[in-house]
This record gives sequence, C-alpha cells and structure tokens, in this order.
Amino acid sequence: MRRYAKQITFHEAWADGIDWQRKTIKCTPATAAPPGGDADRFKKGFEVGFDKLVISVGAYAQTFGVPGVKENATFLKDVTDARRIRTRIIECFEQASQPHLTDNERRGLLHFVCVGGGPTGIEFAAELHDLIATDIPRSYPGLDKLATVSVYEVSDKILAAFDGELQKYASDRFQRDGISIRSEHHVERIEPGKIIVKEQGEVPCGLVVWSTGLALNPLIEGLQGVSKSNKAVFTNSSLHVLDDKDQAMKDVWAIGDCAMVQDVAPLPATAQVANQKAAYVSNTLNALAKGRTPRDEKFEFKSKGNLAYIGDWKALYDRSSTGGNSATGRAAFVLWRSAYFATTLSWRNRILVPFFWFMNWCFGRNVARF
Repeated sequence: MRRYAKQITFHEAWADGIDWQRKTIKCTPATAAPPGGDADRFKKGFEVGFDKLVISVGAYAQTFGVPGVKENATFLKDVTDARRIRTRIIECFEQASQPHLTDNERRGLLHFVCVGGGPTGIEFAAELHDLIATDIPRSYPGLDKLATVSVYEVSDKILAAFDGELQKYASDRFQRDGISIRSEHHVERIEPGKIIVKEQGEVPCGLVVWSTGLALNPLIEGLQGVSKSNKAVFTNSSLHVLDDKDQAMKDVWAIGDCAMVQDVAPLPATAQVANQKAAYVSNTLNALAKGRTPRDEKFEFKSKGNLAYIGDWKALYDRSSTGGNSATGRAAFVLWRSAYFATTLSWRNRILVPFFWFMNWCFGRNVARF
C-alpha cells in the first residue's frame, strides 16, 4: 500500500465502528503497544474522519457453531494461515519420524483433513497431495506411504459452482490419487488430534483445515443503521450502501465479500467479483474527484469463468454458466497459471513468481522449518 500509492495515508488498524452522523471511523491499532508506553492509551485507539467511504473488509470463515473449530482447526484466509499450515504439516512429519511411535500413531498424525469441498478446499488438498507425493519422500522416506488426505463436505458433491462433468472429473482424479472425498459427512466437533464425524465417529488427524462458507465480518455485524443480511451489507446497483430504510448512502460504498447487491442473485465470493467492483467504484471516485458526474451505469459482473487446481499439473476451467467452453487437465492448468500471473500487480512479483515456479519444478519445494 505504501509503495504503490505514496499519496495515501495508511493505518494498520482494526476498524471497530462507524459513526454515520459525525463521519468518523473508530480504529484500534493492529500492532503491539510500544515498550514502556501507555498501553491503555494505545489500546483506546483513534478516530479517522471521512468524506467518502469504501467498505471492503471481506468476511470471516463460517464455523456453523461447530465446537472446537476456532481452537483446534486452521483457517485458510491469509498468508499467516498459510504459514501456520506449512509449519504444522512439517511438524507432523517430524513427530511421525520419532522411533517410539507405532505405525497406527503415525497414520493418525499424517492424516490431513480439509473440511469444505469448494475451490479453496479442493486446491489445498491437491497441493498437499503433490507435496506428499513428490517432495516428502526425499526428506522423510517411508512416511509418505502412511500419509493420507481427506476432504469432508456436507453436501453430496464437491465444487458446487462447477459443471457436473467437471465435478465428476475432479472426483475421479482425486480417487486415482488416493485423496478421500467424504461427501454428505457432518463434522460435529474438533478436538486436539481428532475430529468427531456423525457418520464415522472419532477420526484421528494431525491437521484440520477449515474451508467452508463465509460469516459476517465483526465490523459489518456491529454496524447500525444499514440494511444487511446474515452474510453481508446490502448495496444498490451503483454499490452504494443502503441504510435501514433501503435508501442509498451517497458517500458510502461497499465492495467484495462483505457486500451484496440487493434484489440480485448473490455473486460468488471470488477475487474477480471483488476486483470488478473495485474498478467500478474507483471509476466513480475518480470522476467525482475531477468534478465530473459519474456515468449512470449499473454494476454488472462479467464472469471470466471458474478455475481450480486438482493436482499433478492438472486443473479445471469452467465457463459453462456464460455459454463458454470448459477445459480440463494440462490445458486448464496452463490457463490457471496464466490467470495467476496476469493478475500479479508488480513487475517484481511478475519476475519472482515464475522464477519460484521454475525453482520448485527443478529442485522441489522447500520443506525446511523456519
């Protein structure tokens, strides 16, 4: 943020509340209090005033009230979660390599569970299988044979947003790779080292990744005076937030997973939706800043298709919902990689990303602990 827009004043803080009358946002610093400073004053936070406001706080993972999820599972929402997952996977293999454990204990430690059969959960399971199949044998010979990956999904199918033929292709691919898909299974509780499944009972595991639906961000949940559902705040077709009387708040917009357009079928919680909403609002703000009247055009999402990686350099590409073609296998994998590369923001990362792809292809993934 600071590098790409030096004219922006950036605060790393939690937005705790919005005062619509005073046009201020109450913030709490997201960094630790300075040593020897006044911790109470630091925690008290500060206020930021606004003329125009864009709310883009995203959403939290939905736990559906399942006990033990927050304490014993790992979410997959940001880089911090990814690092935690990586550390735990390597830790499980280190623990399983101890000589005093039985093979049954090792199998329990090396059973990796993903709850949720959407694109995020499926891609995680595929990437983890690739790691176990190609890189783990070099550092932990023999343990790869004891490692298993399971995907638990409450509905009767995975990748619900994809075409039925692509769902079947992914399921068949996972079966050949030895990834267990437990559809119509209900996780009732998560405890240290195990999950309790209604259809199976107690299932030992070393890691649980929770990748289900979305829940309201606490900021949105606590907002007063706005129209909202149990998933997001409502906006009109121009992405203005609606107040509790369904009137547009002319200086306030909301985009991304924390917002949905009223009286329109819910859009998927994907990056391309958020990106298109951001472009729409930025065009509006630029017009206002230049003293022009923004174009009176409704926001309309134009899907570029759905992509999902399913392991072993194979992916899915689905444009059936817009009348386009679909693809599977290596061709879809090239599209999947190309999409990630095309949306990389900086030239630095456009060089680094393919460089690390090449390094991993040549030398394998780095499984060192750090």
